[in-house]
Amino acid sequence: MHQQAVRSFLRRALDDADDADDVAQETFLAAWSRLWRYRGEASFRSWLCAIAWNKAQSLLRSRGRARRREAAVEGPRSDGVCADARLDLDRAFKSLKPDERAAVALCLAADFSHAEAAEALRLPLGTVKSHVQRGRAKLLHVLGEATDE
Repeated sequence: MHQQAVRSFLRRALDDADDADDVAQETFLAAWSRLWRYRGEASFRSWLCAIAWNKAQSLLRSRGRARRREAAVEGPRSDGVCADARLDLDRAFKSLKPDERAAVALCLAADFSHAEAAEALRLPLGTVKSHVQRGRAKLLHVLGEATDE
């Protein structure tokens, strides 16, 4: 009954039909699981649109964070030297152990705090700090050798 209204709203809000359809589906699933919260203070359609807007904002924030993280990892692009530096960095990054690589990627490249990285990796905070410190030292060592060649 309210599907078209929610989808139309989301298509305008998100400017992407596929995203709007996905968020609409999430909206109806969330509404179904929270149906007991609907108190009748507003129309059911506006309650659904409020859920849809919260879901849409979450998607937009998530995409914004992903773009910022990708930009931080990619860094400024130019020809020649940047490509060589990127190859050196990729080689250095591959020299790290998987846990170190994950901790360094989150804390140094994606701007996660140590606590956020520990939660994401399900590791103790001290372990994440150690991984980041060791990983940074290894990267500097390998990159130092790469620039000396």
